Amino acid sequence: MTQPTHSSVNPPVIHTHVPDDHESAYDGLLVNDSHWAFGTDFEDPLAGVDTTVPDGVDARALATYCLMLGDDALVLSQRLAEWCSNAPDLEEDIALANIALDLLGQARLLLARAAAADPAVVPTLPEGSPVPAEDALAFFREAGEFRNVRLAEVPNGDFAEAVARILLFSTWRLALFEGLARSRDAVLAAVAAKGVKELAYHRDFAGRWFVTLAQGTEESRRRLAVALEGLMPLWPELFTPHPIETQVAEAGVGVDPASVAEEADVVLEQVFAVADVTRPDRPPLAGIQRRTGRDGLHTEALSRMLAEMQVVARAHPRGTW
Repeated sequence: MTQPTHSSVNPPVIHTHVPDDHESAYDGLLVNDSHWAFGTDFEDPLAGVDTTVPDGVDARALATYCLMLGDDALVLSQRLAEWCSNAPDLEEDIALANIALDLLGQARLLLARAAAADPAVVPTLPEGSPVPAEDALAFFREAGEFRNVRLAEVPNGDFAEAVARILLFSTWRLALFEGLARSRDAVLAAVAAKGVKELAYHRDFAGRWFVTLAQGTEESRRRLAVALEGLMPLWPELFTPHPIETQVAEAGVGVDPASVAEEADVVLEQVFAVADVTRPDRPPLAGIQRRTGRDGLHTEALSRMLAEMQVVARAHPRGTW
């Protein structure tokens, strides 16, 4: 059964700079919610869309960049899905599930775009497996092959931690997607144009709850402070450009995360000011030889999460559902 989400009610028609002969296909990508959640028929989520790699763009670099953005969304979606039936009340339970579904939809399109740009990134499956490329990328890669930022993978804490993590992630990703909506790659531009609407809701949800918890009880404020102490060391990683991000930004198809650092910091400081919260002064979480999540270096938590997320698909690689 398809669950309704906030984005499925009268979705806006968003126009992107695409060639006239492909306009209807991209309009469908933007407004047809069937493209934004996993189905049972394994239809290509990019069917009818021109997936030609733009001139002058390295296909492997574009695919890797799409994996980065797709993995960010996929991993955090899985973390937020763990909140189902565990949120403080029904309204927040549904809200967290909706955010998870939005990110899952973004992940599906971005992983599909990665596979279309360079099929070599897709894991080899047993002959006869009906698993589509985007599912193969989600369920048949090892932890070291994932390119997500580490903020997305840390284990869930309490509700204050969920609020703080969504605030940090959506503030950063919204700034990225606003720039990505001008990408030379029309698929990325279309994904970002719809994603901007979703991420603005995610940031608003988290911002309102952040202020509520900060100005609530002593206990809610304490829990929020503890959450920030644990998460803020992961904030700098979001804005440290990987060579692939730099390459695609220079090619006009991606966004250099360093270019949105100031904008994201301003938004975050505004929320902190309204909440009367002091930003923790914590050193960044170190990598190994400058390698971090974008390089496939992750915490142990990702391996444990993937073991649970991937177990059914790996046990039944020829299964259909």
